[in-house]
Amino acid sequence: MLKNYFKIAWRNLLKSKGFSFINLTGLSIGISACILISVYIIHETSYDKFVPDSTNIYRLVRQFNFGKETLKSIHFSANTARTIESDFGEIEQAGRIMDNDLFYGAGTNELQIDDEVMQHHEAGFAYADQAILDIFSIPMIFGDAKTALEEPKTIVISQAVSQKYFKDENPIGRVVYLNGNRDDPHRITAVMRDFPTNSHMDYQYFLTMKGVEFDEGEQDRWIQSNYFTYVRLRPDTDVSLFDQTFGASIIKKYLKPALAAGGYAMAEEIEDKASIYLQPMTDIQLYSADIGYESGFRNDIKIIWIFGTVALFILLLATINFVNLSTARSANRAKEVGLRKVVGSGRSNLVIQFLTESLVLTLMAFVLGVVLAQTFLPVFQKMTGIELSMPWGNQLFIPVLLLAALVVGGLAGFYPALYLSGFSPINVLKGKLRLGGKSSGFRSGLVVFQFTISIILIIGTLIINEQMSFILNSKVGFEKDQVIQLYGTNMLGEKDVIFKEELSKMQEVESVSISDYLPLENTKRNGNSFTKEGGENIDEDISGQVWQIDEDYLETLGIELIAGRNFDATIASDRDATIVNEQMVAELGLTDPIGKKVSRSGHLNEIIGVVKNFRYDNMKQRVMPLALFYEKSNTIISVKVNTADMPGLLKTIEKKWDEFAPNLSFRYAFMDDSFAQMYDNVYRIKTIFTSFAVLAIFVACMGLFALSAFMVEQRNKEMSIRKVLGASIQGIYRLQTQNFVYLVLISLLFAIPIAYYSMENWLKDYEYKIEISWQIFLVSGAVAISIALLTVSYHAFKSALINPVNNLKGE
Repeated sequence: MLKNYFKIAWRNLLKSKGFSFINLTGLSIGISACILISVYIIHETSYDKFVPDSTNIYRLVRQFNFGKETLKSIHFSANTARTIESDFGEIEQAGRIMDNDLFYGAGTNELQIDDEVMQHHEAGFAYADQAILDIFSIPMIFGDAKTALEEPKTIVISQAVSQKYFKDENPIGRVVYLNGNRDDPHRITAVMRDFPTNSHMDYQYFLTMKGVEFDEGEQDRWIQSNYFTYVRLRPDTDVSLFDQTFGASIIKKYLKPALAAGGYAMAEEIEDKASIYLQPMTDIQLYSADIGYESGFRNDIKIIWIFGTVALFILLLATINFVNLSTARSANRAKEVGLRKVVGSGRSNLVIQFLTESLVLTLMAFVLGVVLAQTFLPVFQKMTGIELSMPWGNQLFIPVLLLAALVVGGLAGFYPALYLSGFSPINVLKGKLRLGGKSSGFRSGLVVFQFTISIILIIGTLIINEQMSFILNSKVGFEKDQVIQLYGTNMLGEKDVIFKEELSKMQEVESVSISDYLPLENTKRNGNSFTKEGGENIDEDISGQVWQIDEDYLETLGIELIAGRNFDATIASDRDATIVNEQMVAELGLTDPIGKKVSRSGHLNEIIGVVKNFRYDNMKQRVMPLALFYEKSNTIISVKVNTADMPGLLKTIEKKWDEFAPNLSFRYAFMDDSFAQMYDNVYRIKTIFTSFAVLAIFVACMGLFALSAFMVEQRNKEMSIRKVLGASIQGIYRLQTQNFVYLVLISLLFAIPIAYYSMENWLKDYEYKIEISWQIFLVSGAVAISIALLTVSYHAFKSALINPVNNLKGE
C-alpha cells in the first residue's frame, strides 16, 4: 500500500509539471535560504562556547546613568582583578587584558626578529596576565601555557605569526623587538593556537603584564581605567545572587573612596548612578552593541532575529504557495477524488495519498535546497565577511534536515489533503460542485499574508538603503576626500617633522598634519572627565575625549574653527591651552568660552578656540565633548592633496619615504575609504537583507503567477460570455486583476504599522538617522501593486485575448 502511495504521488507530480516546478523551486529556494541563514546564526550564537568551562567565565561591565543617558564600559583599573580575586571567594581566578594603543606595545607595532634589520608591521598586540591563559585554557603549539607569561619581558605569539616568520621551526627562546627599540627585547615563550572565527578575541600577540607599569602608581590607581577584566567563577556559585552584591561592594568599598580622595564631586552619587555587573563570555558577541569602545566587531542579537525572521518568512511564502496551488487546482483532482471514493477509498486513504505527494515534493525540495546552499555558500561568505561551512560533521545535521522536511511537508500538505479529500463524490460526478471556490477566502487570506511579508521587506530594504545613503553622504564636519593617511610614521623618530616639511613642499600637497587621533574607528582615543574652572568638587564631571594634534590638523581635515584661534608653534603657552568642540562648551555651560579654563584631572587648560562639532565615531553614537591639545602623537601622518594623478603622487611620496625609512614598508590608506570601512558591517547587513528580501518577493511572485493561472482558468467561460456580450479587453483585464490589487491594498494596511515599528526600533541604534517619511510607504505600495500586476498580467491578457468560441463551443 505504501509503495502504491509513492508511485501515484510520483505520477501526479510528473503529470502536473508546472505545479511541481513552481512548488519545487519555491520550496528549494526557501530551504536553501533557511540553511544559509541558519549556518550564519549557528556561527554567531556559538561564540566562545568552545572554551572549556565557558559557562563559568564572565567579563566585568560597568554602567553609569547620567540623567536620561546610560553609558556602559568594559574598562577597569589595573588593580580591579587582583582585588576582587582576593575579596570574593566565589571568584576562582581573575585576569586582565589591555589592548589600548595609547600605551606602548599595545595595538599595532613594527616588529623586528632577532638581529634582522627589516621591520614588519603587525597588529593584534595586547598585554595579558598569566591568568588569562589559564581562564581561557588557550592551547599551545609550543611552550607551556601554565608559565608562558609568568616572567617579565616575555611574549606569546599566535600559530599564524609563528608560521609566517618561523615556518615549522620551534621559535621558543627567539627574541623580538618592537618599534625599533633594541633596549627592550621580548623573549618568545609559547606559540598559541589561533583563535577560531567564533571567538570574541582575535589577538596575535600577548605581552606579559609581569613587571609592567605604564606610569607611576598606575597599577594601584582606581580612577584610571584601561583594562578588560575577566573572571572564572567557582562552579557552585549562585551567579544571579553574586552579581547583585559584588558590584555594589566594589563601588562602596573602593571606587567611592578613591573618587572622594581625588576630589571628584560624583563620589557622593556614585553608588546611585553606577553599577558593575558580570557579562557571560558567551554573550559578548551578541549582547554588547550598547557598550562603548568595544574591542573588535560585535554583532547584535537584533540582527540575528531579523535574519532568522526573514528566513522563516521565505519558507512560509513557499509553503503558502503549495497550499494555495493545491487548493486552487482542485478542479484537476475532483473527479479523481470522486471516483476513488465511489470504488471504496476512505477519506483517511485520500489524506495519506495527498500527504505522501506533499512529502515527496518536500523531500526533493530539501535535497535541492541543500545543493543550492552548498553551491552559494562561498557567495554568502563574501556577503557576511565570515568563514562559514556546512555542518556536515555534526551528527544532528542530517536528522534535523529530515525532521524539518517531514514537518514542512506535513504542514504544507495538511490543509490541501483535508480539503481535497472532503469532496462529495455525488456532487463532483454530477458537476454540481463549484471547484476551487470553497476555499477562495482562505486562499485570499494567504495571499494577503504573502504580500504583507513582501511589503514589510520592501519597506525595510528602502529604509536601510536610505539610512546608508544618509550616513555616507551627510556632512560629518570634516573633509575626508583626497586625504592620504601614512602609517608607521612614529618610526621616523624626530625626523617626522622634517618628513612633514618635505611632503609640504610637493606641489600637489595642500597641507600635512601629524596626529593619530582621527575621526575614524581604530585610531587613538583617550577618555577623560572635565569640569569648568571653579566647578571642581562641586559640579558633576562630564565625560569627553582628549586628543593630541598639531597646528595643521584643522586645515588638513577641513574642521571649521568657529571661535578663537588655532594652535601656533611660536606661542609657548599653547602647550597648556586647548581647543574644544561645541559639545564641550554646551555641556560645561560656557556662554563665552574663549579665555575660560577647563579642569581635567586637576589640570587647568585655557580655551583658545572652539571648533564646530564633527563626528569622530560612527553614527550610532552622539558627538561627545572633545578637547584638542597641542602635542605630538605621531603613528599617522595625514596628507591633504589636490591632484588628478593620485598614483603618480603616491609613487613620489613612497620614494621620499624610502629615503627616510629604508627598512620599513610604505603603508597608506585614503581617509574616505577608511570612513566607509566604519560601516562595512552595516553594508553587509544591508546586502544580506536586500538579497533575501528579493528572494522572498521572487518566491511570492512565483506562487502568485501560478495561482493567477488557475484562477483565470476557472473564469475562462465567464470571460468568454462577457466578450460575446460586448465586454472590452480592458474591462476583462480589470476584472481579472482587480481582486489581486484589492488584496495588495489590504496587505499594505497590515504591513505599514508592522514595518514602521520594526524599522523605528532598528533606527534607535543610530544617534543620527533619517526620519521615516510617508513617501517610503507610498513607494512600497506602488512597487507591491506593480509587482502583483506584472505577475498576473500575462494570464489576464491571455484570458482577455482568447477567442470565446474556443471556450463555448462545447456548451
